[in-house]
Parts: sequence; structure tokens; C-alpha cells
Amino acid sequence: MSADTPAVELENVSLIFGGDHPSDEPVAALHDINLSIPTGQFVAVVGPSGCGKTTILNMLSGLIPPTKGAVRRNGTEVDGPSKDIGYMLARSALSPWRTAKRNVELGLEIQGIPKNKRSEKSMELLRRLRLEDFADSFPSQLSQGMNQRVAIARTLALDPDLWLMDEPFGALDAQTRLTVQSEFIELWESEGTTVIFVTHDLEEAVLLADRVIVITARPGRIKSDTIIDLPRPRIIDELRFDENFKQAEERIWMELRDEIV
Repeated sequence: MSADTPAVELENVSLIFGGDHPSDEPVAALHDINLSIPTGQFVAVVGPSGCGKTTILNMLSGLIPPTKGAVRRNGTEVDGPSKDIGYMLARSALSPWRTAKRNVELGLEIQGIPKNKRSEKSMELLRRLRLEDFADSFPSQLSQGMNQRVAIARTLALDPDLWLMDEPFGALDAQTRLTVQSEFIELWESEGTTVIFVTHDLEEAVLLADRVIVITARPGRIKSDTIIDLPRPRIIDELRFDENFKQAEERIWMELRDEIV
């Protein structure tokens, strides 16, 4: 693979749901999406509900194919799910009968990684997310924010080269969300993995991402593609009051607001 090969590429991608039966009205979810993301970039995707944001993640993960166009990862067309992808949803979906540590180890266990290596990897991630003292706690004994941090650790345990994140902090209260955002961005900045991060929260998108994509109302098209020129490492608590942050958020809101019904 060439150094110039994008980590992610969508070329003239459209997706239509339904239409296989005369009584089944086809729905155009996405239309003519062209997107190229270099390795190590953090891209946030925003847009109104139903515009196809999650559909883009599902195509990249190999869960659904496009109706038209090509979806590629590292120059190779996606033709099914891959173990090199970490996919995280809004709800932690932890196994309630497993401790935090054993939840983090789940994917490693499925892959047949030896117990001592699973233990070492899970504790390393829990330490980095400030959860080492809760390794033996069950999800019911942890706060919602702590469970979501365990879910982050579980997602990263397999060292995926692409993180797909679908509103991963959407279920958290405002204060917890800021804490988890700060811990997550600190972890990501040390890893430099490619991230596609879907969110309804424009402030969150600008705080975290290198680049923000605005998708139109259905059928989803790319309306704007904005580089976020803010320094790293980012200190979330300070950045929210930065004038450059406010200006970037305002520019993207001008693109987004007409798409929200």
C-alpha cells in the first residue's frame, strides 16, 4: 500500500433501500458520496436524523454494500466485515455477567489470545482510562460514564486500524460527557488511529475532530467539508471558550441549520 493511499475512500457512492417488491417503495438514503480520509485523521460526520450518517459507517464496516459506487479501505474494496475495525455505538452493550476487565478481554478471548496476554492488555487499557481500580467491578456497579469508558477499552483492545463511532457519548449526561470526551481524545492523540465519528452534537464534533463533514437531509449528500484548525493536544475544558473554536462551530452551523427540519 502506498503512503498516499487513503485509509478510507467512498467514490460516487449511492445507496437505495427497498424496491425489491412492487409494494416496497425504494428509499434513497445516500446519493453520490465522494469522501477520502488519510490515515490517522479524525473525521466527524454531522447531519439531521435519517440523513445516512450511520449508513456510511455500516458500509465501511462491511455490513451493507452500496447500491452504486465503491467503498475502499487502504485501497481495497470492502466486501464484508473485518477484524481490523472497531465499531462503537451509543450504548456500551457490556455483558452484565462479566467484570469490567473481562468485558475488555471479550474480543481477545474470542480470538484465542492467551489468558496472560489478555489480562495484560485489558489492564493497560483500563489504566489509561483511569479504571484500574474498577477492573473487578460489574457493569451494574459502575456509572454510565464508567461503563462507556469500559466499552472504549473493549473496542480498542484488538488494536483496530479504523475506529467507527456512532454517537458513542450520546447517552451520557452533559458533565459526564465532557469527562469522557477529555479522556477519549487524550487516548486517541496518543494512538493516531483513523476515526470516523458520527454525532448530533456540533460542539462535540468541532472539539474532537480534525475535519467535520456536513451531510444533507435525505438523500444524504456531502454539503460541506471543513478543516478544524485548532492545535493538538486539545484540552477540552479550555477549548470550549476559545474564539477560534467558536468561529469554526458557527461556520459549520451555518451549513447545517438549513438541513434540520
